Amino acid sequence: MKLSVKIGNAIFQNPVTVASGTFPHAEKYYSLEEVQSLGAIVPKTVTLFAQEGNPPVRIVETPSGMLNAIGIENPGADGFIAKKLPPLQKTGVPLIISVLGHNEEQFIKLTEKFNAAKGISALELNLSCPNLGHKVLVAQDPKATERIVKTVKAISKYPVLAKLSPDVTDIRDIAQAAEAGGADGISMINTFTGMVIDIQKRRSVIGNFTGGLSGPAIRPIAVRMVHQVYQTVKIPIIAMGGIMNAEDALQFIIAGATMVSVGTANFINPRAPLDVLNGIKEYMKQQKVKDIRDLTGILEK
Repeated sequence: MKLSVKIGNAIFQNPVTVASGTFPHAEKYYSLEEVQSLGAIVPKTVTLFAQEGNPPVRIVETPSGMLNAIGIENPGADGFIAKKLPPLQKTGVPLIISVLGHNEEQFIKLTEKFNAAKGISALELNLSCPNLGHKVLVAQDPKATERIVKTVKAISKYPVLAKLSPDVTDIRDIAQAAEAGGADGISMINTFTGMVIDIQKRRSVIGNFTGGLSGPAIRPIAVRMVHQVYQTVKIPIIAMGGIMNAEDALQFIIAGATMVSVGTANFINPRAPLDVLNGIKEYMKQQKVKDIRDLTGILEK
């Protein structure tokens, strides 16, 4: 049974990873089987300078999901490279580093800083964070998406992934722009922008007013979008959006995903990524599938 997949020149032992922002910097857990069995680790998004994040309330449960507005709290690139990266490197698991620049220059500086680091397999460009107050996201503008991807790709030592927002008219346009910019792969989807209102206070429950909706509630839309993008571009897709178990993950793979990323499920069941991986193995055994790549995009109409 072959589980390894490839994106750009990066090879991953299996197709299961964790979504950025859902995998804590908790070094005492890095030696556990659940961590070391992953195909890749995607730590929380890193910005050029340290950020404290948004005011509380930051997370609220919703039907079949959750709304979050953490605000990319992180120690900044230098702090991450000095303190957070070394323990992650010791896991031996490929690292996909998620980065967010507030402008093109910051993306360049972030790329240069991680070029100088070691033990990294790919860069994921967070072009779609909905919680920082910008009116238009990079991932809502095809020209901006292509420009940022092209700029980073020109100087990056590593494969470049573009993380896309679902809050667009047609995500295929943005995916094509990322491919045109030279992206080695696409991560999709990020959260949907949503709101929960306290009817007694008549105010938003979330401190940042709006937040990102994730969890099973968004999965059917995410699966549809992955299939649309798979039919549109030729580069690999890392799919995410409400994956709670192996069946969910397999839907994304059959729709066209090369890898799958477990996010919200980690808050409920820390073993969820391993359960997903084991379930995929069992499915392949039952269906007599010898290579995981034989399942990618085989959806019948």
